[in-house]
Amino acid sequence: MATFFPQHSVEWKLEEPKAFRRLSLSLFEMALLTGIVLRLLRALTFTHGRASWLFYGAAFVVGLLILLGMTTAYLANWTLRSWVWRAPLFALVETAGEMGTSLLLIAMRREPMGAVRAEFHDWPSMALWVLLQNQLAVGVWAALLAGVITFVRRSGMASEVEAEPVTDSEVEGEPVDNGAAS
Repeated sequence: MATFFPQHSVEWKLEEPKAFRRLSLSLFEMALLTGIVLRLLRALTFTHGRASWLFYGAAFVVGLLILLGMTTAYLANWTLRSWVWRAPLFALVETAGEMGTSLLLIAMRREPMGAVRAEFHDWPSMALWVLLQNQLAVGVWAALLAGVITFVRRSGMASEVEAEPVTDSEVEGEPVDNGAAS
């Protein structure tokens, strides 16, 4: 009589990535979350930090660290060659999240614009300014980061890392686990 079940079972061990690692693999989740947090930080800063340049400066630095940190966490999952389109797309989706939050704040009459509250007619110019600002910041950061990574790989400082990275055709759209985001 044939046996339908094996005598010895093999134990399959599925390792689920940690929560932030799973989050960092998703462009839309990372970028939208970044945009929402940055717009709320901006609204809080301009509402409660009046006439304090120290507070404005600290909020600017924190906002820049959030933007560049989340960009780095997302880009660390992918090959350098795919950064050419992933970094600008991240900035675009982050801007969409930020401006969606801005629309909600304008509707609640909580979006600051200088000394007054922003109106719906102010939104297109705000969106264009934020898009340009984010594209510039993320683009320059990605180029700088890629330059440093390429220099370190080719100089031999990181002996356990290959001198030439894996190409996108070898990866076929799968994220690369290079240990940077763990």
